Amino acid sequence: MEDLPGAYGYPSGMRTIEPAALKAAIGTGDELAFLDVREHGQHAAGHPFFARSLPLSRLEWRAPVLLPRRSVPIVLFDSGAADDDIAARAAVALDRLGYSDIRILAGGAAGWQAAGYELFSGVNVPSKAFGEFVESRAETPRISARELNEAIAAGEDIVILDSRPWEEYHRMAIPGGIDCPGAELVLRGAALAPSDTTRIVVNCAGRTRSIIGAQSLIDAGLPNPVMALENGTMGWHLAGLEVVRGADRVAPLPDAADRAAAQARAARVRARFGVPLVGPEMLAAWQAQAEVRSFCLLDVRSPDEFLAGHLAGSRNAPGGQLVQATDEYVGTLNGRIMLVDDDGVRASMTASWLIRLGWPEVAVLKGGLDGDLVQGPVPPDIAPPEVPAIMPAALAECIDAGSPLTVLDVGTSLAYRRGHVPGALWTPRSRLAGALAHLAADGPVVVTADDPTLVAFAAADLAALVPGRDIRRLDGGTAAFAAIRPLETGLVAPLSETDDEWRKPYDQPGGIEERMREYLEWEVGLVAQIARDGDARFRHFD
Repeated sequence: MEDLPGAYGYPSGMRTIEPAALKAAIGTGDELAFLDVREHGQHAAGHPFFARSLPLSRLEWRAPVLLPRRSVPIVLFDSGAADDDIAARAAVALDRLGYSDIRILAGGAAGWQAAGYELFSGVNVPSKAFGEFVESRAETPRISARELNEAIAAGEDIVILDSRPWEEYHRMAIPGGIDCPGAELVLRGAALAPSDTTRIVVNCAGRTRSIIGAQSLIDAGLPNPVMALENGTMGWHLAGLEVVRGADRVAPLPDAADRAAAQARAARVRARFGVPLVGPEMLAAWQAQAEVRSFCLLDVRSPDEFLAGHLAGSRNAPGGQLVQATDEYVGTLNGRIMLVDDDGVRASMTASWLIRLGWPEVAVLKGGLDGDLVQGPVPPDIAPPEVPAIMPAALAECIDAGSPLTVLDVGTSLAYRRGHVPGALWTPRSRLAGALAHLAADGPVVVTADDPTLVAFAAADLAALVPGRDIRRLDGGTAAFAAIRPLETGLVAPLSETDDEWRKPYDQPGGIEERMREYLEWEVGLVAQIARDGDARFRHFD
C-alpha cells in the first residue's frame, strides 16, 4: 500500500490497495466494505463481484445505514481514469463522517480488470448469480410460459404466486397471478392451494425470485407440485402473451391453523440449514460488540407492518427483497445479521437463504417483536444541511413571471425523463461542477429532485461552489411541485451523460423485447462467470 497524493485532498494517512492485495483480502472472509462510489449506471456497466453500489451523490445518508461500524475496513473505487476524482471525494466525505479505515483501489475498475479479474455487469449480481446457482444445483422444477398458458386454458388446477413487491406486481403481472412477495410464500402461499395436488407456479419479473420462491416452497415441504415460471413475466411477454396492468389480488394473511403449519415448516428449514434461533441475550451481546463487529438487525416483514411497530435499532428489509438484493441492505461483507419478524416464519426462511448465500453469522431472534415497539420510519442518522427553501407556489409564480432563475434537477435521469419542473436542467449531484457554466447569469438557482434529502445536500454543495449566489432548495422536491402544476417530461436539458441509472429492460425507451432477451441471457450466464471469478462462497445442502 502507498500513501495517496494530496491532489484531491485525501485525509492524512489514507492509502491505496493494489488489486491483488484486495483480491486476497476478499478471500480471507474478514469484514470488508468494498464500495463503488460511481453513479449507479456506471456500477451496472462493470464492477467486481462483491462491490456494493454507494454513489457519491447519496453517500452521506446512505453510508451510516449500510456501514453501521465506523471502524470497518473500507475500499473505495471509481473508474480509474486520470481525471476521475469520485473515489477521492468519497474518501473525504467518509472521513468527515468518522470512518477511520479507508483505502482507494489503485487503478479503480480499470485497474481491477487489467490485473486479470472479472468485472460483472448488471445490478444485485451476487443475488442474481445465486439464483442461477440454486437452479443448477437443486434442479428447481420450471415451466415455460407457453406450457403454463396451455395448462390454464385447459382448466388445470393451478395457483400462480407472484413473488415480487406490490408495486412491481401491480405494474405488470401474469393473468390470474396473486401477489405474495418472496418471504411471504411459506407463510401465506400454502393456504391458497385448494388441495395438495394443486400445482403452484411462482413467478417474478425475470428468474431469480421465481427460482428462490419456488425452491422455498419445496424446501418447506409443501406436498404440492411446485414450479418456477421460466424467465418470469418477461418470458411471458416474449412468448407473445398478454400481461395484466393494474393487477390487485393479494395473498391474505393466514389463519391460526395455517400459521401454525407454516411455523412447523419453518422449524424444519431451520434445522436443515443450521439457522440459529436466539434469544434477547444474544441480541444484546451482538449489539454490545457492534463497534468491533458489524451488526445489522433487519425486520423482514412488509414495510407497512414495520411502520406499524418495530424493535428499536432495527431496519426494514422485506425478506424476499433482502435475498434478491442483499447488497442494497448490507454494506459490509461477512458482518453479523440478525433477522426478526412476528412469528419466525419469514425470518427463518430468509435466514436459510442468507446462509446459503455464504453469510457466516446469521441468526433469527426468537419472539422477535416481544417488548416495546417503535412506530413510524427510522429517523436518518445524518441530518441534511440547512439550505434556504423556496415553496413550490413561489417557484411557479417566478416561472410564470419569466423571472431570471435556473432550476437544476439532481435526481436520477430516469426520474427526470418521467417528470421535472418545466425548464429544469439535469445533472447528477456528483457532477455539479460541470453545470456551473450553464447557470443563468443572475437570479436564484433552485435545486430539486424526487428525494428531498438529496436536494438539501446538492444545494449545499452548489452553494460552496458558487459563494454568494442565491441557492435555494425546492421545498418537498419535484413531487411537491407536481401537486400544484403539471410536470414537463422527456430528456429535455441534460448537462451530463445519462449513465447515472440502471434501467430495467421494460424501462428502456425502445427495443424492449431485445433488452429482455439480453437480460435473461445475462442472468443465465452468471454461473459461468462466477466460476471464473472464484470469489462467490455459495453453499449447497443435499
